[in-house]
Amino acid sequence: MNVVGVVAGIVVGAVLAVAGGMKLAAGRAWSDEAAGLGVPVAVALPVPIVEIALGAALVVGLAMPWSAVAAIALLMAFSVLIARQLADGRHPPCACFGGWSHRPLDGTHLARNLGLVALAAVALWR
Repeated sequence: MNVVGVVAGIVVGAVLAVAGGMKLAAGRAWSDEAAGLGVPVAVALPVPIVEIALGAALVVGLAMPWSAVAAIALLMAFSVLIARQLADGRHPPCACFGGWSHRPLDGTHLARNLGLVALAAVALWR
């Protein structure tokens, strides 16, 4: 067992689970903020559930390495969304952690996501 990979999976999983939980707790505000990011409601609504399920899978090591691959894909999709907003000169509220995050998007959001992608890649070798 690769302890570094296990810890990386737990960290990424916990972040995803908390992000999903906070989006659920935000209720309608989450889908409104997602719309402000250009995300259609039909796409935004399942995001919290996907984050929670994927986060839980990573924390317990379920379906590895596929759960790590799915986390990388999800985080890259979020990163592309952020990068496009920044490239267009837009800085809507992050909404990354539901009611916890109302700070306008900036490069730190992109850097955080790319750091999580790197950790998820480490988790591949759990």
